Amino acid sequence: MRLAFPLDPRLISRSLRGRLLLGLAFTWLLVITLILGMSWQLGKTMVHEMNISHLRYEATLLAGEVSQQIEVRFQSLERLRETMGTINDAGWLSYQLRQSDSLLALFEGVVVANREGSIVADWPAVVGRVGLETADLEYFRMLRGTRQPYVSQPLVGRASRMSMVVVSVPRFTQQGDFNGYVGGIVSLDSGGLFSRLARVRLGKSGYAAVVTASGKILYHPDRALVNDSVLDKSLNVWLDLALDGWEGDGLGKALNGQTALQSYAQVWPASWIVGLYLPIEQAQMPLAGFIQKLWWLWVLFALAMLPLLWWVLGRELLPLKHLEKQIGEVGEGHRENVSLATNMQELQQVASTFNRVEEERQFLLGNLHEREAFLDSVLNAAPQGMFVANISGDITYMNPALLEMLGISADLPIDAWLTQVHPDDIEGAQDMWRHSLLTGNEFIRQLRFLRSDDELLWLDIHGRVVMLSQNRHTLGLVGVVKDITERREQEAIQRWEAEHDPLTGLLNRRGFERRLEESFADFQKTGTPSALMFFDLDHFKPINDEGGHALGDEMLRRIAREVTSIVRRSDYIARQGGDEFGVLLPSCTLSQAKKIAEALRQAVGKVAVTHEGKQYTVTLSVGVTAFNESDTNVADILARADAGSYKAKDQGRDGVVVNTSVNNHNSY
Repeated sequence: MRLAFPLDPRLISRSLRGRLLLGLAFTWLLVITLILGMSWQLGKTMVHEMNISHLRYEATLLAGEVSQQIEVRFQSLERLRETMGTINDAGWLSYQLRQSDSLLALFEGVVVANREGSIVADWPAVVGRVGLETADLEYFRMLRGTRQPYVSQPLVGRASRMSMVVVSVPRFTQQGDFNGYVGGIVSLDSGGLFSRLARVRLGKSGYAAVVTASGKILYHPDRALVNDSVLDKSLNVWLDLALDGWEGDGLGKALNGQTALQSYAQVWPASWIVGLYLPIEQAQMPLAGFIQKLWWLWVLFALAMLPLLWWVLGRELLPLKHLEKQIGEVGEGHRENVSLATNMQELQQVASTFNRVEEERQFLLGNLHEREAFLDSVLNAAPQGMFVANISGDITYMNPALLEMLGISADLPIDAWLTQVHPDDIEGAQDMWRHSLLTGNEFIRQLRFLRSDDELLWLDIHGRVVMLSQNRHTLGLVGVVKDITERREQEAIQRWEAEHDPLTGLLNRRGFERRLEESFADFQKTGTPSALMFFDLDHFKPINDEGGHALGDEMLRRIAREVTSIVRRSDYIARQGGDEFGVLLPSCTLSQAKKIAEALRQAVGKVAVTHEGKQYTVTLSVGVTAFNESDTNVADILARADAGSYKAKDQGRDGVVVNTSVNNHNSY
């Protein structure tokens, strides 16, 4: 039997048969993955427990062996101490050391120190060792204080220059007083104390290490770490606990940064800790290999089943081919509907739905031409601009009135005239357009359009979604476009006049207070510093009295131009009324505002008008303040600036006063 199994993945993914096959394959792989994942988790638990048990046994055994080695060395030194007795003669002590060559199997050297900590004898003799002072070393202080055998912290010998620990026992006088010590030197480089640890094999990269309770490394496979301190004990919580006397095991970071199974045991005679480390990757390697082999076995089995599944699916989906053929015949007019001889409920539903849709289509086609002719007549005769868009949102028709309004031709592509919509309006209009098509809501928008003759139009567009009444199916949009350019211009003029002073062109009190409220709201949200200054004109009244209001108005206009030229473009200037002015300085510190105020004072002092040969000038009394976190509203800020202005007048006018609170201000 030959199975027609396509090898092209694109053909498989494009057919229902192929997608069903892929779905079955995916389900198969998912089941395999779940089974193997559960096996992996269970296996990891078993491997973890087995290796932890092994590490715990090895750590306890190694700690016991090291403890026994320490005890043997303590006993050997105690026997030597008894042989020496209480005699402190250096010659006698040296003689006794030479008679104890057997100790060299346990130590690299043996020394004797007196009660002051000075070494008086050593064997074998090392140049410079006799006479060394050890009173300041920690192990001498421990021996003298505890009077018990003691193993020192790792150190570097001052005479031999080798890394070592000193195993020592105290000596006593006949009266029982401390009389020095006998110490055995154990090299951390070549001593046999840790020879058993060097032979420990924990797989390929597992290892054993020994550290002191203070965190000094005594033994490590990486010899460069010996005699170093554990840099950050917090990185390994288990080691941190072990340094406090805990014995146990766990999973965590080792000194080399690897995640490893760890077990710790205490060497109590020396206050050392033996630690065993097995990287988790190595511990799980056999399990990972088994799971990988099992995975490929299941995958190969699944691949072998694919051709058979392909053939079975082909047999089950054969009625679909009959449905495809009959639908083609309906489209060509050879049949009126489809009829399938199958007991598959889903295919019967598809055939029934197709027949119903075909009946509705035939009904709509019967009325389509009549409706199109009627719509064309209505749109062409309408005096207003009108358009029609399809379900995709593309404008398919614009009546002559709209084409004339926009100054475009009927054959101009939509992509071409859309570029004439103002850049600031196009994105929002397109978003609203798409929203209306999706939701069925009306499209109402005002936007700017630049005609080919460079005339800028303001357009008011009102579109309504057209839907079939039976099933609320969207057909597209029908809309009306009005030219509202003249109305927008009138509204802009009215808005400007409502907030600006007609004499100077500056903001009036209403416009200024609105911008002050907005800046205060930004300050409360972001904390951006802003400043406010008030000033009125000193000696302005004589100009009005002697030269008339026309001369006063001219002076006000000149001052407005001068102030505008000095402040920043982002600042707001207002004529509050009469000869009173205000300046709002957003994003400005108090020190910057004071400099600007001083520049204004100097510049305005140079402005002059002339009447009948007499020249008139004015000066400024300026109050400056900044927004404060204690301000509850803009009235607090206005009050401070106004109080500063009055203070400037009280101080003789022509000055700047910086006011930081209503009741407390400073003059500069």
